[in-house]
Amino acid sequence: MRWGDFRRSGNVEDRTGGGGFGGGSFGAPVRLSGGAIIVAVVASLLFGVNPLDILGGMSGGSMAPSGPAPAPGYGPPAQPGNDPNKDFVSAILGSTEDVWSDVFRKMGAQYDAPKLTLFSGTVRSACGMASAASGPFYCSADRHVYLDTAFFQELSRRFGAPGDFANGYVIAHEVGHHVQNLTGIMERFGPQSQRMDERSRNAMSVRLELQADCFAGVWGHYVQSWQKLEPGDIEEGLRAASAVGDDQIQKRTRGYVVPESFTHGSAEQRTRAFRIGLDSGDVRQCNTFAS
Repeated sequence: MRWGDFRRSGNVEDRTGGGGFGGGSFGAPVRLSGGAIIVAVVASLLFGVNPLDILGGMSGGSMAPSGPAPAPGYGPPAQPGNDPNKDFVSAILGSTEDVWSDVFRKMGAQYDAPKLTLFSGTVRSACGMASAASGPFYCSADRHVYLDTAFFQELSRRFGAPGDFANGYVIAHEVGHHVQNLTGIMERFGPQSQRMDERSRNAMSVRLELQADCFAGVWGHYVQSWQKLEPGDIEEGLRAASAVGDDQIQKRTRGYVVPESFTHGSAEQRTRAFRIGLDSGDVRQCNTFAS
């Protein structure tokens, strides 16, 4: 993937060593109140549960009207820092901002981008303490994506899914949860989840995660339209989606598979959801709660 000339995001915070990599100020919180974005994106959707139990609490004010959209996928890149992983994360996050700003603009709304916090080992978020062992995650309480870039090595070595586009998929998936937060999907989770048994909660968790995979595919569709993909990139992304399927993880860790305990979806489900977004580029095709 030719990410080198992507616009760098100013929304990356570095907590790996107390530095200030790319950090921007926190934006005003956002809440949707029945506007055009809900009608266009989440009307008729059911609402799901986050399997990591860290996607809670949505608050904020009203949505602002749309402004002019930046030229997607382009712009003067920032000078690379000493850590190429940090530069990569900033570039990928910038590309997600351009994608979702364009999608929201077309629906008459303004996209409020998340922050992305880089950490090593453990991190404190508004959703509580977390460790790198849990993998990348999104906390809706502070609207941050949290990432230990060592996960990229794990994705390559342990999961057998190397490559820049595979790593980009990981970030785009977590940003997909932010989109779910902005569009009100998570806001309705609490009351519904309290009425569900564990098996039902798991099933709805899968649908929520598959939708984030589909949203990641929408990002990939845009990147492809910018002519930034190289031969083999799509296969990298699909391989990553498959590798983190619940069945694949359970086979590696348990030696057997328990479908009723799935919280993210099988390898086949995750690959299919990512492919739908990648092929269509249409968020309306990401209604994983309808099928």
